Amino acid sequence: MIEIERKFLVNSDAFLNQSKRQNEIIQGYLSSVAERTVRVRIRAGKGYITVKGIGNESGLSRMEWEKEIDLHEAKQLLLLCEKGVIAKTRYEIAYGNHVFEVDVFEGNNKGLTIAEVELDSETEYFEKPNWLGEEVTGDVRYYNSYLSKTPYMEW
Repeated sequence: MIEIERKFLVNSDAFLNQSKRQNEIIQGYLSSVAERTVRVRIRAGKGYITVKGIGNESGLSRMEWEKEIDLHEAKQLLLLCEKGVIAKTRYEIAYGNHVFEVDVFEGNNKGLTIAEVELDSETEYFEKPNWLGEEVTGDVRYYNSYLSKTPYMEW
């Protein structure tokens, strides 16, 4: 239940040619406080609810629990979410021994593209594709819960 991930800005669209799968994602937050975010998401025709705890000091690790829920229920829960629903397309790219998830944001966050890679430990080595830019792990401005309240286009 501990999620370990690193986040990076993306400096080109070269990842598009390497993508093996893509999905549109709509998500909102029932709670966006740092100590516990509760997210509702629709991805690939399925609903999910996710609870995330506060990150550790480095921002690399935090508790995460996710459960698939009925699509109709997810749609109803999105209506109860805080202002600022997130829309994005997620691309999955296998690179080296890892899978990078690249989110291309839409709506008020258009122009922002972030890549994430999940790791088994905070010190795990991974190959970095040349389209990875600046690391933003632990920078709360790049958390989806923050972007839902303070969209990228308003920075």
